[in-house]
Amino acid sequence: MAAALALAALLAAVPRAAAAQSPQPAAEPKRPHARKIHRPVAKRATAQNAAPAPSHPAAPSAPAPSVTAQGNAAAPAAAQRQPDLAYGAFQRGYFLTAFALATKSVEEKSDVKAMTLLGELYADGLGIPQDDGKAAEWYKLAAARGDPAAMFALAMFRLQGRAGPRDRQASAKWLAEAAKLGHPLAAYDLALLYIEGQLFPQDFGRAAELLRIAAQAGNPEAQYALATLYKEGRGVAKDMREAVRLWALASLADNTDAQVEYGIALYNGDGVAKNEQAAAAWFRKAALHGSAIAQDRLARILATGRGAPENPVEATKWHLISRARGETDLMLDDYVNSLDAATRAAGEKAAKPWLDAIKKPPKS
Repeated sequence: MAAALALAALLAAVPRAAAAQSPQPAAEPKRPHARKIHRPVAKRATAQNAAPAPSHPAAPSAPAPSVTAQGNAAAPAAAQRQPDLAYGAFQRGYFLTAFALATKSVEEKSDVKAMTLLGELYADGLGIPQDDGKAAEWYKLAAARGDPAAMFALAMFRLQGRAGPRDRQASAKWLAEAAKLGHPLAAYDLALLYIEGQLFPQDFGRAAELLRIAAQAGNPEAQYALATLYKEGRGVAKDMREAVRLWALASLADNTDAQVEYGIALYNGDGVAKNEQAAAAWFRKAALHGSAIAQDRLARILATGRGAPENPVEATKWHLISRARGETDLMLDDYVNSLDAATRAAGEKAAKPWLDAIKKPPKS
């Protein structure tokens, strides 16, 4: 599906993170790609997307569960409710069963969550013919009864022009309604609108409040964006330690841009204890995800031996890859040119699969 509200609006208004003092000055992290729309009902889990979060000595540990006066871990409220059989069937991919159970739940109990689920099934054509009109009807019924997920779905429909004309004003209205009820993705998108300053007056303070809702719910994009505001002191008091904490959380959730920022902070000891080895590990992770900034930083580390053992072949490899992606680094150009022919050739050979992939035209 088409992207919802692009992060380009955010980063056009908020200065991007300053470059590292080392290993390379004067470069900036690139803008993250526009995120894809988050559906109001989570997609069913698969073995492929259930990988554990990466661990790292420099990364923050997960908070401990709350404990009652009796000393037992407090059970979440959701565990005390009756299981949602329709949603369970949806998550396992039994869409016809989910449709039947949700329909029954609506008929017998006027179940609001079941209404939203029916909207989801119609919206994506899961087990039943795709029908935007019917999806919108179910979403509207659930939204009228106070379901924030349905409100968020309607915001996306209005933004995309599904089941009616595109209407950013109506989309913003539904985002605001869902955000009031604590919907994290609605809060995130609404924050971008306040930063963009077109539908609403530009307000970084309000944007920070909304980003905090989404960040506390674990949204890595919101964590990254809020960290940027803390770094620049926009809408919040400047606080590099808080910025680094948020980048660390987003890094654990595999946000590549946050991994670059976190690595820069660790390498320079800015807002966090200096740790060049940990920085190198985060740069490597982001480099493998395709970040040209991280690839360049990693090449410098491997060229100088600060943060990882010196490795001229790998340094050449990552420099050539980052350069092919648009990064300019005259120091590394000179470094590679100073190497003997055999070392350069080995680095070029190691980079070739990446360079071939970069040059390959995208499929139409």
